[in-house]
Parts: sequence; C-alpha cells; structure tokens
Amino acid sequence: MEDLLLLIHRIPYPPNKGDKIRSYHLLKHLARHYRVHLATFVDDPDDWQYVPHVEALCASSHFAGMKPLLARVKSLSALLKNRSLSLEYYRDPKLARWVQDTVAAHDIERVLVFSSAMAQYADPYRGARRVVDFCDVDSDKWRQYADKKSFPMSWLYRYEADQLLRYERQVARDYDASLFVSAPEADLFRQLAPESTAKIGHFNNGVDTDYFSPEQSYASPYAGGERALVFTGAMDYWPNVDAVQWFAHEVFPQLRARFADARFYIVGARPAQAVQDLGKLPGVVVTGTVPDVRPYIAHAAVAVAPLRIARGIQNKVLEAMAMATAVVVSPQALEGIEAEPGSELVLAEDAGAFVAAVAALLDGQQDAAAAIGRAARAKVQRRYSWSSNLACIEESLECS
Repeated sequence: MEDLLLLIHRIPYPPNKGDKIRSYHLLKHLARHYRVHLATFVDDPDDWQYVPHVEALCASSHFAGMKPLLARVKSLSALLKNRSLSLEYYRDPKLARWVQDTVAAHDIERVLVFSSAMAQYADPYRGARRVVDFCDVDSDKWRQYADKKSFPMSWLYRYEADQLLRYERQVARDYDASLFVSAPEADLFRQLAPESTAKIGHFNNGVDTDYFSPEQSYASPYAGGERALVFTGAMDYWPNVDAVQWFAHEVFPQLRARFADARFYIVGARPAQAVQDLGKLPGVVVTGTVPDVRPYIAHAAVAVAPLRIARGIQNKVLEAMAMATAVVVSPQALEGIEAEPGSELVLAEDAGAFVAAVAALLDGQQDAAAAIGRAARAKVQRRYSWSSNLACIEESLECS
C-alpha cells in the first residue's frame, strides 16, 4: 500500500455527526487503499474520546487541540496581513512541523486536503500529487453571511469572502484536482475560477441506509398526543440558527394556531443563545445534544429544512429521506440534491408555502406523507451510496 497524507480541519468522528459524515467516510474509504497519515484539529473537548477510533484507521496521526474562542481572536490578525481569517484560524506551527516531518519520513507522494483552510499545510509540497476536497464554496458562504448582516459584520464577512476566494482560486490553480460536494457547487466554482475549469469535479455525499433506516425500532422521544416537526443539525452553525429562528417566528405560529398539538423540535448540539431563547416560545422545544437523532426523525410527523443560507448538500435532508420521513425544504436546502419535489420531498419557497406544505402533511394526509417517505428512501438507496460515490477519489489521486 502507498502512503497518503490526509489533512482534515476537524476530527472525522463520530460518523453520524452532520459536519463530519463526509470526512469520516472519506477517511474510512482511503484507509482501505492507502497507509493514511492524518493531521486534524480537535475543537470540542468531548471529541477527544474519539481519538482512538480515528487512530485505528491511520498509519500515523496528529491531533491538534484548538480553543475556538481563542482561535477566533487570533484570526483577526489576518486583517493586518491581507490574509483570509479562515487560514489564520487554522494556522498551527506544531501541525505544520508534523506534516513536514511526515512527508520527509514517508516520502509522501499523494496528499488529500479536506476543506480549503487546510490546504496551507500542503502548499509547500509541489512535488506530490495534491487533491483538495473543498466540499463547499466556503467563500460564497461568507458572501451570503455578509448579505444578511449589517455593518461592521457585513464588512468583515465580505472581506473574508474576497480573501478566501482569492486563496481558493490559488489552490485550484496549483493543485492537481479540486472536488466539491455536488454538481451545482462545482459549477459555481467554475464560474468563480474559470482558469481551473478542467480540474474541477465533484462527488456526492452518501447516506448509511442501514444506520438511517425506518425498519429499526426506536422508542419515541416525543410526548403522547403531540405531532412533532423536527429540525436537526449543529445548532451553533449560523445558517442553522438563522433557519430555525425564521421558522419559529414566521412559520410555526401559524401552524400552532391551526394544530394545537404541533410542536417544533430543534435537535442538535451546542445551541447558540439565540436558539436557546426559542425554547421560550409556545410549542418550541430545544433539545441540545441527544445520544441519537434517529428516533427524533423516525417519529416526527414532518422534518423541515428551512435554510435561507446554504452551500453544498444538506445531510439533514438526506437523512430524513433515508428514514422515510416526509421533509419540507427551502430551495437553498434542496440545491445539489437529486430529488423530485412533490413526490420525494416537498419544496416551499417562502413562509406561506411552508405553512401550506406542512399543514397539508399534518391535516390528515398521512398516506401522502408515507408515500413521499417511501419514495425518498428509495431515491437515497439508488443515488446516495458512499461506496459508489467515493470511487472517483482514487482516480483523482492516481492520475498522472
């Protein structure tokens, strides 16, 4: 087996955690074909417990501890250097030295970078074949943030969008291949970096349909006699915070007025204060961290994904589909997912449409919801297999 250097911005475990699903399956896939030398950050104290699981997949590994608040403060120094804040946020001299020593000790000829901010550690090694999985066009995400914020944050986010795009284009130009999470995401980057069009591709996320399966038995986490609408995701992530705030204030009160037994469950770790405050609203429940999201999806009347800011593929949508739960999505949440609105999920473009769509699913149309759920799971089983979607990775790493 050949040696491979893998650089990931957050420890790729546990495998059912939304922002780590892709990186975990990528690591597991690569470990079957290469001796993997992994460098990654641990930014949550709870994640140190997963280090042994990750180490078992690797020939060698380096885990850099990070304190997010300190890293955010440190990243502001990028303003004085005309540099991306994201790069400064993930800058770590010890990790860089470990990479340097590992490349030298194992004569590394293949490098895979997961997320743009980690490319800074592979930049010096031009003799290796370098592939970057950008996942999303992160610079465009910052641009969307800027459009939603007022000064001075709008200025700061627009600065980061410009700086990060400049770096993303440099990486795409210098590296051998650039991959994204969906065809639309890759198409967007081709427009932003036309000089690298020929080297830009994508592979879709997958879903573990044995794990996310409606055929397993789950005890209901909901109180008897209530109909739950569920949103799942990391609740310190601003697009998720924005989504649930909008739904809780603009959509749910209208549904609550019509369906007294309706409850809106916000399920996910590290809820920001703005999310915690939503728990004071009638019928809104904020769970915080739960040991398993599957019971919440399995027993929900409807899953909702009302994102107004999004890039790439939303795992929360694919997981609800895999669980055969009817899901109502915004156009932003649907982007990049190959699903037929009306038969495999429901598309709603504004608050009124969300009210109408969810009400139709709650208002005695259980057969319709069940039919959508069955069709959704069948689509996921056909189109979103990790094994088939990851096949392109070796092609990118081995092409000469």
